[in-house]
Amino acid sequence: MAEKAEKKQNFFAKAVEGVSRFFRDTKAEIRKMVWPTPQSVFRNTGVVLVTIIVIGLFVFGLDTLLVNLLSLIMNVAR
Repeated sequence: MAEKAEKKQNFFAKAVEGVSRFFRDTKAEIRKMVWPTPQSVFRNTGVVLVTIIVIGLFVFGLDTLLVNLLSLIMNVAR
């Protein structure tokens, strides 16, 4: 029974060990990261902006079409 008590760690000791392991693993993972080049960042930013504009125009056109269609239906109903 006394041997089990010696092996059992204190809650705070486990917490400190877990936190230190987390930071060690995080540091190791950060070292593995490969950062993009500035050219690829600018290219990807351009792709995102063009996509946002195209989708925005599509939603605007669809909204305008549906509003006009609803306006026609409401005028016919009167």
